[in-house]
Amino acid sequence: MAKPKQIELSDGKLVIPILYEDRSVLALDKPAGWMLAPDSWDKTGRNLQLALQSSLNAGDFWAYSRNLKFLRFVHRLDAETTGVMLFAKSPGALRAFSEMFETRRVEKEYLAVVQGIPKQKEWTCNLPLAPDPTAKGLMLVISNAKNFGASALRSSPQDDEGAKDAETHFRVLQTFQDTALVEAHPATGRTHQIRVHLAASGHPVLGDALYGTAKHAASKGRQQLALRAIRLAYPDPFQKRIIRIAAPTDAFLREYGFNPETKKAPSSQDPVLVKAKEAKNTA
Repeated sequence: MAKPKQIELSDGKLVIPILYEDRSVLALDKPAGWMLAPDSWDKTGRNLQLALQSSLNAGDFWAYSRNLKFLRFVHRLDAETTGVMLFAKSPGALRAFSEMFETRRVEKEYLAVVQGIPKQKEWTCNLPLAPDPTAKGLMLVISNAKNFGASALRSSPQDDEGAKDAETHFRVLQTFQDTALVEAHPATGRTHQIRVHLAASGHPVLGDALYGTAKHAASKGRQQLALRAIRLAYPDPFQKRIIRIAAPTDAFLREYGFNPETKKAPSSQDPVLVKAKEAKNTA
């Protein structure tokens, strides 16, 4: 039986491309506006896990053709962020891949379109993050106020018990008018990490209603968050080889005036490959 290369939910209103599949996982190109929460949480009509589980339970063809009985998200993306999203096909795979994310053995790459032109071609932001005690669901940086340059974001100069280390590497790929296309590699996986670190760097993501400048997004006529998860790479625990999963980027780049034909230089190193080689050498 031929397996469709996309997921079409039973209501016919949402079609999700499948980017990669093997016996353990299914990688989807997550659409904007869909959150990741347990399927028991039904306080919104845009819970992607609940929608997928309902479709699976209904025996829709994409699931029936694969004989799928289980599908659960391994990691999270913000509701408005699009791109590569990994789902486990069994409880055993869920445990294995969740542990991989927790121990930082997955390389994640994003593209963000930011307000303004960064002065540095490359930089690293390692400001710790903590929940904002005055606004549920928001994060703030723990930083010395004199070193904090983003007026659109509040910071806390005090140590916070809820603060966690966070590190993101950024690189400017292209510029267009008063915006820049930035590649982001988060070394940690904190809530809203890329968005907060870019805002703290003085260059919030376009369309970011939480940490950005709403006036700038409105002036450009865009409301959608300009953040896309474009790649995952990891040493597969079952196949014993490096897996790389990529999401298409041309439409995203053109939407914001960037040239898809401009080839970027490769990253200075691939953390996943480095760790895999180290493990092999010590085996």
